[in-house]
Order: sequence, then structure tokens, then C-alpha cells
Amino acid sequence: MGKIIAIANQKGGVGKTTTAVNLAAAVGAHKKKVLLIDIDPQGNATSGLGVSKRNGSLSSYEMLIDGEKAEKIIQKTKFKGVDVIPASIALAGAEVEMVELEDRAYRFKRAVAPVKERYDYIFVDCPPSLGLITINALTGSDTLLVPIQCEYYALEGLSQLMATVRQVKRLYNQLLDIEGVLLTMYQGRLNLTLQVVDEVKKFFPQKVYKTVIPRNVRLSEAPSFGKPILYYDKGSKGTKAYDELAKELLKKNKQR
Repeated sequence: MGKIIAIANQKGGVGKTTTAVNLAAAVGAHKKKVLLIDIDPQGNATSGLGVSKRNGSLSSYEMLIDGEKAEKIIQKTKFKGVDVIPASIALAGAEVEMVELEDRAYRFKRAVAPVKERYDYIFVDCPPSLGLITINALTGSDTLLVPIQCEYYALEGLSQLMATVRQVKRLYNQLLDIEGVLLTMYQGRLNLTLQVVDEVKKFFPQKVYKTVIPRNVRLSEAPSFGKPILYYDKGSKGTKAYDELAKELLKKNKQR
């Protein structure tokens, strides 16, 4: 049975999509079967895997709004072990449409449940908000991975995110847990970075990954070529970091 991991932080620009794409590719390279579900209206995880967001093809919008089955929407990617459910621009209006639906918090869970056993890991790239789409993902996921940028306002909004997690646990998904907290855009020589790391470790005891993701030019270039960093520049620091993260995640889950 696969494990569903939502990657979420309502603060934009923290490396959420970068992590979704590159962690999925790194875990796939470790001979695991991976599905990446893009439910962010921006669709950057979709294009980051070289998949077109063309009109007419089924997307996560149809899955959430029309109740379309996930297996009909899954697309293969060019990358080892990785399939994708793409996003579409139509998701931008989905939250308004979902308000009308009776089972609005469970749309994601119901659609994805039938394909769960086909994969070892299912990663979900959530929108940078705490609206109904993110609540759907948290309701249907086993755990939550939180990327946090190493900067002054890093902890801003985290208490709001955790309040949402508590609410989802109370109302929809009692078993939701924190998978881990990932520090991104790390610059080890800066005092500010070290301060942020200390603060985050206090906020999430025992949950912060040893692996950190450095600031890396190649990481920011890769999406425009529609490739995860592993396939864009195998020797880069970004590739090494996401491979280390994949190993850490796989090891932790083996121990459970």
C-alpha cells in the first residue's frame, strides 16, 4: 500500500514545487513507483516534469470537481518510476465550485484511494494557500511534508498551517501526521540561516530533516527545461541534496 505525502506551506516561494518535483524524481530513481499529483493552479510541478498543461486533457481539476477517476488522468513521464496527475488553469476557480459540493473535503481522498496500492509513494503539490484544495489533500494524505525557506520570516504563517492541520485531524483525518520539515534555500555561512534552523527545530522537535536544500542556480534553471535536477545536471549540489533527502525519507519509512 502506497503512502500519500502532501507537500504544503501556504507561504509561497519556499521551494514547495521544487521539492515535489525533485523528491519524486529522486525517490523514483531509487527503484520506487511514484505518482506526483499536481493540485496547484499554477501547474509548475506539471511543467517541471515536462508534461504539457494543454487544454482538453484530463487534469486534477476533473478529479476534484467532476469526480473523474484518478486512473483515467494519470500520465507517464520520461523519468524513471514517476507518473503524474497534471494540473490545469481551471483549478484557479475550483475552490468556489467546491463550496457547493456536499462531500467537498473528501473529493481528493475518494479519487486517489483506488490507485494507492499501485505506488510506493504519492506526493501531492498543494497550492500556496489553506483553502479547500489544500484541505482536500490533507484529508486524503497520510502525512504532511513542510518546506521552510531559511529566511527571516520563515516561521510566519506556520502556526496558521499547524492550526489547519489540527482542524483537519479533528474533523476529517485523525491519522494525519507530520512526515518531516525541510529547510530550503540554505546558506550555511550566514548567521541568520543558523538562527532560523534553531527556531524551526524548536517549533518542530524531532521532525526536521538532517538534509538541507542549498541555494543552487542549477535547481532554479531545471524547471524551464521541463526536467528534475537529477536529469538536468546530475553533478549539481541540488541533485546531491535531493538524493540525500530521498534516502533519508526512505530510511525513516523503512523503520516504521
